[in-house]
Amino acid sequence: QGVVTGNLELPLLTKENSSVDVLLNCTPNRNSHGMVIGVIAIGQDITERKRAELEKSRIAQELQTFIDTANAPIFGIGL
Repeated sequence: QGVVTGNLELPLLTKENSSVDVLLNCTPNRNSHGMVIGVIAIGQDITERKRAELEKSRIAQELQTFIDTANAPIFGIGL
């Protein structure tokens, strides 16, 4: 009955005080009159995905800097 959903990415702290990135999918829980009486949420640990995204961005920036500062032509050949 909720229909509207929203995705939130947020960091959470564990009991051990380490940070975990979580993706929450939230849907309102409505009563028979259509009033919101709560929220149903499902969480997914996306810490590794976020780390991979950051590493990918870092490598892309490093390669772009290499290309921008190269003293010789750089060729790419597709096979």
